[in-house]
Amino acid sequence: MADNLIEFENISKIYKIGEIKIPALKNISLAIERGSHISLMGPSGSGKTTMLNLLGCLDTPTTGKYIMEGKEISSLGDDSLSEIRSRKIGFIFQSYNLIPHLTVIENIGLPLFYQGINEKSIAERASVMAEVVGLKDRVRHKPAELSGGQQQRVAIARALINNPAFILADEPTGNLDTKTGREIMELLNKLNEEGTTLFVITHDSKVADYGDIVIRILDGQIVE
Repeated sequence: MADNLIEFENISKIYKIGEIKIPALKNISLAIERGSHISLMGPSGSGKTTMLNLLGCLDTPTTGKYIMEGKEISSLGDDSLSEIRSRKIGFIFQSYNLIPHLTVIENIGLPLFYQGINEKSIAERASVMAEVVGLKDRVRHKPAELSGGQQQRVAIARALINNPAFILADEPTGNLDTKTGREIMELLNKLNEEGTTLFVITHDSKVADYGDIVIRILDGQIVE
């Protein structure tokens, strides 16, 4: 039996604007096995962002069930979802989202800081993560002193510091040149080979090709 980390059962998401209902996702069923690397592709407006928001517990489905590690979480309240986000999910975005006045080590350790973990433990764990992503010699630098690829490595280390159940990456190479983008995908691929479950949202077929499974979404439905 497959070891499913995440299951979507007949999930739909409908947004309401006044009296108008806009279906963003229609009856999606999906299983993500632990340790897999899934790529989600689709044009603008296809439902990729809604899928990201639901997977990342940033939003809840209108109908259907979201099951993570065997527990249904689709009907949980904001506080419980926030707890899952901070402990179970690592986010990587196109725009890095680093804090300009903090050093590399401080940016990496931010999720632990918000959990109230002591500074010494944060510094130790952040140093280990900096080494994992190849930034051992940059830990005292600030984001403005780093290249785009280095900034994305900081974001990856920050996403990994809590040892999350899975990494959710939204266009992780979108702001990078081809060579740097390839380096970032090879780093993510290596982390996946070491056991990290990876879900990558992209419009770039070269990025998607790194995945074990490529899912295509169109008009809120999985088409392939």
